[in-house]
Amino acid sequence: MKNPIPWLVKSFIAFFAIASVPHGVSQTSQIGDFTAGKAYFQQSCVVCHADALGDGNTPIVKQGPSLVGVFGRPAGSSPNFNYSRALSESGIVWDETSLDHFLSGPMALVPGTTMPIQISSPVDRHNIIAYLETLKMSPGVSPAPAATPQKQVISTDPNDWNHAAPGVEHHFSVADLPTPFSTTSSGNGPKVVKQPPGAKLSVPEGFQVQEFASGFVNPRLVRVAPNGDIFITETGANRIRVLRAGDGADKPSENQIFAEGLDHPFGIAFYPAGNDPQWIYVANNNSVVRIPYHSGDLKAGGTPEIIVPRITQSGGGHGMRDIAFSKDGLRLFISVGSGSNVAEHMSKKTPQQIQQWEADHARGAAWDGEANRADILVTDPTGKQPLHAFATGIRNGSVLSVNQETGDLWTSVNERDGLGDNLVPDYITRVKEGGFYGWPWYYMGGHEDPRHAGERPDLAGLTIVPDVLLQSHSATLGTVFYPSSNGPAAFPPEYQGDMFAAFHGSWNRSIRTGYKVVRVHLKNGIPTGEYDDFLTGFVLDERSVWGRPVGVAVAHDGALLVTEDGNGTLWRISPVGH
Repeated sequence: MKNPIPWLVKSFIAFFAIASVPHGVSQTSQIGDFTAGKAYFQQSCVVCHADALGDGNTPIVKQGPSLVGVFGRPAGSSPNFNYSRALSESGIVWDETSLDHFLSGPMALVPGTTMPIQISSPVDRHNIIAYLETLKMSPGVSPAPAATPQKQVISTDPNDWNHAAPGVEHHFSVADLPTPFSTTSSGNGPKVVKQPPGAKLSVPEGFQVQEFASGFVNPRLVRVAPNGDIFITETGANRIRVLRAGDGADKPSENQIFAEGLDHPFGIAFYPAGNDPQWIYVANNNSVVRIPYHSGDLKAGGTPEIIVPRITQSGGGHGMRDIAFSKDGLRLFISVGSGSNVAEHMSKKTPQQIQQWEADHARGAAWDGEANRADILVTDPTGKQPLHAFATGIRNGSVLSVNQETGDLWTSVNERDGLGDNLVPDYITRVKEGGFYGWPWYYMGGHEDPRHAGERPDLAGLTIVPDVLLQSHSATLGTVFYPSSNGPAAFPPEYQGDMFAAFHGSWNRSIRTGYKVVRVHLKNGIPTGEYDDFLTGFVLDERSVWGRPVGVAVAHDGALLVTEDGNGTLWRISPVGH
């Protein structure tokens, strides 16, 4: 083993050098390897942030702001991005010290920021900071011209926010797809604001919607235990919260933290099925754990047991993981999103190398930093069975659900960006074992992504067309099947067997879409391809929204529960009078 003393001395010198830097003053980085930082950025950060300028030396806006010229810039000040109010008013000026603190725990340093990802490793943070310090604006180039106030646009597209209303029908088909780059690719992230006075949500006639609880930190998925307790993952706060409410109640009677100290938990599932589960399984960012549980527990019954210690070798990118059990309880499914938009930095392989790779993995499996990503993985409930691909080419299957009537596994998928306003459709689909769904080489069947033209002709006729195509860039997240219910707040019989889905809302579309909950139509468990708007009203204008739906669940009494992470609230939808 090499003598560690020189490294330690260097680290202490670097630490004190950073600590002595006045706030807001940038100096040449002495603590990181910018080459390693660039590699980390391209693998883990580029899906949300740009590290280069676009045409005309203008910043490229993605889900997050451009990081070119970030050093010396006040936080939340670049006029080309809709920052959270918390970050804009934080008073932070970006330098080595402030970036190090922020990246180690964004929501701890700036409560209310919409940046949910932390970099736990000091080495990785220092390398990233060293790389960011090299991203300088060209002389004479400003971050962006001040944004011109936008007028409300009345679009002729029936699928955007201007036309969203309960009962509005949508049905997309492969025949509707435009050619790539038919429109420019937009960076149009929302400005999340508080609910303005008088702003109301809309639901179909005969239903009512009301705020059920508030004050959550980054609430994501919501799942209901067999006894009716409501569990919510507060992903950015690394915890799970539990609520209890009697049938028909308009507020919870109990609201407390069930478990904390987790690692960006997202998906939760109760096991085994039935009225007496013994475990709550939790999908962390890169592991799966289970917590001892007995019906009615309001606090975790023990220390989390590790079931899957590591899901992927790479970090960053799409970090949400969901889990679900097969109907027979013998298989544990795990959704894993890609590390990038469209595998921009994945190396090329020869046909022979691809054949060998797929023999050890699965048809359509990606490699390099995308290995075991953009997949649905499967193991057994103990995690002893080697983790392997159930289906591949699913860019970001953010949420999983199992139809308890048919046994089918379903996923809700955020598709790729950068091809224009109306490409590529997001989708909800049944997942076929061994199926390939296109990413990154194809989409919606045999439509080749022009950014990977000619790379995989062998997959051209093997890409599955999903069941339900959604408006592109809707950002579909949580789903739930509406069961047969005789609770006091049960929906009418025609809703039974259908699915509800939460749309988080677009950023890569010139006119906003999503920010709503929709009803997906099924007949005997088979999707028709149609969906209707069910809950709308979160969008105020072309710039501002006051809610971003994430999770949906059916309460013990039959009401529909909806989380939204823009303002940290939980909503309850029920028939009028219930």
